[in-house]
Amino acid sequence: MGTMYLGNLGIGKNPIPIPHSPFPTPHSPHRMREKIDALTQNLALSIVGKSEAIRLVLVALLGGGHALLEDVPGVGKTLLAKSLARSVDGKFQRLQCTPDLLPTDITGTNIWNPKSGEFTFLPGPVFANVLLTDEINRATPRTQSALLEVMEEHQVTVDGVSRAVPQPFFVIATQNPIEYQGTFPLPEAQMDRFMLSLSLGYPSEAEELQMLQNLQNGVKFVDLQPCITLAEVQELRYLCSQVKVATSLQQYILELVRATRHDEEIALGVSPRGTLALQRAAKALAFLLGRDYAIPDDVKFLVPHVLCHRLIPRGGRNARTVVERLLRSVSIP
Repeated sequence: MGTMYLGNLGIGKNPIPIPHSPFPTPHSPHRMREKIDALTQNLALSIVGKSEAIRLVLVALLGGGHALLEDVPGVGKTLLAKSLARSVDGKFQRLQCTPDLLPTDITGTNIWNPKSGEFTFLPGPVFANVLLTDEINRATPRTQSALLEVMEEHQVTVDGVSRAVPQPFFVIATQNPIEYQGTFPLPEAQMDRFMLSLSLGYPSEAEELQMLQNLQNGVKFVDLQPCITLAEVQELRYLCSQVKVATSLQQYILELVRATRHDEEIALGVSPRGTLALQRAAKALAFLLGRDYAIPDDVKFLVPHVLCHRLIPRGGRNARTVVERLLRSVSIP
């Protein structure tokens, strides 16, 4: 098949090639552009004024990762997850984490069927396309660990039998960074499973006014319509994987990550999984911005979101402050 192109996405100047697409009937470049625009606009209807947060969530989705939303209650975290699921026409499941939640409440369990005389598997909420894990740090470490396998390998193993979850599979987890009573901090292995972390923050006065006006005008989440299929999400993920990263930019990524492992203000640096996540995120961001190649600015923008939640600073230092210092100290290619 000849090379097709996803034309100018509005910012980049180079077309995005689709070499040897594994999809039997890839969509036209113009149609794929329309799908990305529609997805962004759909999310913007429900999450007013948070274009950067929407872009970061799409980076995680199209980069094949997961997103951690660290914010106070009531700023739209749940609405964002539900809007994304509705927009991609995917199955949405919400998992409200509490201390009494069991691992089988997440993965599913085998139930004895007296009529058939055998066990029947009852799937848990992870068998979804978009899984909202609300207040993940309220679940016990034993329950949190039930997400480790499925977030990395997209499968769950119950009683020795592995079952694949639907594709695409995307986890949005939330936690309140202010309230610590009755919570269990996520272990490093769990934090490492998230491609990036972000915060919605409080809306501006104009944005909050727009929210009131939308409510007055009857604009509701239930009015959102699917604008992209799950198969098209998979195709967009493939396109993101084809974005080029120059060797010099890969070296820049390596230097940034390795700097976290030798800095005196950091007790635990970023793992190789974080290195790979930063490159995948840079590819997805470049794709969303209309380029078939990543640039240093993509990496610089993403570094705080991809690296901060993966490292442990010493002496109660702020992780973002430490990472921003490292960004200034590493030479840009």
